[in-house]
Amino acid sequence: MGFLLLILLTLLASVLGGFYLLGAVRQRRPGEPPLDRGPIPWLGHVLEFRRDTAKFLERMKGKHGDIFTVQLGGFYFTFLMDPRSFGMVVKEARAKLDFSKFAQHLVQKVFGYHSDHRFPQMSSNKHLMGDGLVVMTQAMMSNLQNLMLHSVGTGDNSHIPWNEDGLFNYSYNIVFRAGYLALFGNETPKSTGSVEKAREVDRVESQELFREFRKYDQLFPKLAYGVLPPGEKREAESLKRLFWNMLSVQKVRTKENVSVWVREQQQEREEHGMEDFMQDRYMFLLLWASQGNTGPAAFWLLFYLMKHPDAMRAVQGEVEEVLKETGQERKHEGPFIDLTQDMLQKTPILDSAVEETLRLTSAPVLTRAVLQDMSLKMADGNEYCIREGDRVALFPYTAVQMDPEVHPDPLTYKYDRFLTAEGGKKTDFYKGGKKIKYYNMPWGAGNTMCPGRFFATNELKQFVFLMLTYFDFELKNPDEKIPDIDTKRWGFGSMHPTRDIQFRYRLRF
Repeated sequence: MGFLLLILLTLLASVLGGFYLLGAVRQRRPGEPPLDRGPIPWLGHVLEFRRDTAKFLERMKGKHGDIFTVQLGGFYFTFLMDPRSFGMVVKEARAKLDFSKFAQHLVQKVFGYHSDHRFPQMSSNKHLMGDGLVVMTQAMMSNLQNLMLHSVGTGDNSHIPWNEDGLFNYSYNIVFRAGYLALFGNETPKSTGSVEKAREVDRVESQELFREFRKYDQLFPKLAYGVLPPGEKREAESLKRLFWNMLSVQKVRTKENVSVWVREQQQEREEHGMEDFMQDRYMFLLLWASQGNTGPAAFWLLFYLMKHPDAMRAVQGEVEEVLKETGQERKHEGPFIDLTQDMLQKTPILDSAVEETLRLTSAPVLTRAVLQDMSLKMADGNEYCIREGDRVALFPYTAVQMDPEVHPDPLTYKYDRFLTAEGGKKTDFYKGGKKIKYYNMPWGAGNTMCPGRFFATNELKQFVFLMLTYFDFELKNPDEKIPDIDTKRWGFGSMHPTRDIQFRYRLRF
């Protein structure tokens, strides 16, 4: 009997020890935020978090307040929900918090890419801002013209038929393909026999790439969480291999007009001895990082403008004024209007409409690994201890972008929300009577803020410019309701709608 008891006690000790290692019996220490381990050992709250991140965090905030620690799949995440405290996290991120560890784990799981060398962001900043941005914007313009306007003047001008499509599919398709071509280059006339044939090859090949990308994009949330069933996992692996081939460095080298940014990214990795097969995987990562969010954002922007006639009129008027100032006009026999970087900097109304769209539909989770024990001081004066090895996370969508104190009537689209009375950019937003620095965070914050945000914004604006200038378009159902957000994609950037919206469009000549 005593021997049996000893065995049972040994087994119990083993189980308890295992739970301890899994974090199931972690206890809150003095000075730490409220701790909520969740109902399942090790998994914690991850199932509810994945099902609806925004709803879960609002529930935790109601239960614990503006800071709390929750267990998610073996890790402990401390969420800050008061935007007045965000500045402290951004400041501490330079010394005690690290983004790269979390990012490296994710990109290896999702894209198969890994590197032991940390490449500086200076290269991206150089080519996605300043003079480099001018070149990228011009390339984007040329490819948008090829995809959207290649049939201008080729048909019967007296009867131009309507085309029907899903607005999400159409917007995502055009912006993704043009962005891909602007970055990864065009087919050469030498290889096809003529400029027109090369442009046609670009249209066909980019369409094929988008079709396959959408398949992968729909698997992405499950892939990131590691919950793909066997059949979908096999599909994801097959699609990865397809993209590694389609975006291989060998194929990119055969193209012309490849962006200097992509060329330099390849060159840096080659100089550090990275093999071609791993560079191919990095090219896939670049494609997703640069184009995976802009297309969905283009859908929301155009849809909100179509649903709000006052916004559409204001943006249309600004577009016409910018074209008038530069002496450009829409012509049946060309040339096409040419939207330069200088022109795109003269659109405060469209800028505000873009920012309002992103406020409503962009929802990244910003996560940093804690490199050493640290303390965080909240806006209310309270200070909390955070453990080494944990994660600090922000979810700006609920914490600030939907906060009615920061943005009154937050669920309503107001195209001029980010405009001052004088027509300039509005940056004065308040919480608890205190002006806050971070009032809208679709691009992240601090030294890890998305370096491609200026190019992405230009992509959106160029797309809208061309739609308003060259096309008639309308919703098939003028009373169409705004679709719900697909909650499975919380945390990954631009949200997708739960359903597409049917519309029709046609060239004006």
